[in-house]
Amino acid sequence: MATVLLDSEAMKRTLGRMVHQILDRNGGAEDLVVVGVLRRGYPVAKRLAFMLTQAEGFTVPCGKIDARPSRDDRPKAEDDQTEIPFEVNGKHVVMVDEVIYTGRTVRAAMDALMKFGRPQTIQLAALIDRGHRELPIQPDYVGREVQTERGDHIVVKVKEIEGEDAVELVPAGEDVK
Repeated sequence: MATVLLDSEAMKRTLGRMVHQILDRNGGAEDLVVVGVLRRGYPVAKRLAFMLTQAEGFTVPCGKIDARPSRDDRPKAEDDQTEIPFEVNGKHVVMVDEVIYTGRTVRAAMDALMKFGRPQTIQLAALIDRGHRELPIQPDYVGREVQTERGDHIVVKVKEIEGEDAVELVPAGEDVK
């Protein structure tokens, strides 16, 4: 049976906490841009960028990166859906993914980002960190750490795609809905 890890309100509180951590670490949002990893990292990134904008009183740009064309462990995608409508050179990029697991998606997303320039820093924000890294990649900002087995599934639902906000842990062997 699936266990709800975050409901809508808990997700909102978690993102609010992450915003404050980002602002504290960067001394505000000057030269800060947010890039969401497609698919569900992007809606989470848009929310973080909006909350950063509200907190700072000026627009924090947000884009999306498609890691699929840069993956080394899956067939390459032909249709790159990346949209980064701002300069990344010299910026502090907060890359957002909804779940960090092996680190392979983030590595591919960083490779894809470098085609747009050279950021001053790349910081990683993950709503859920489930462990089991295969690469030495760790998030700078974590909404929630969850102990999982390799066969478990973390299901992140966002209003923009599923019509609701929730994070669920589905144990290995159960159907993911």
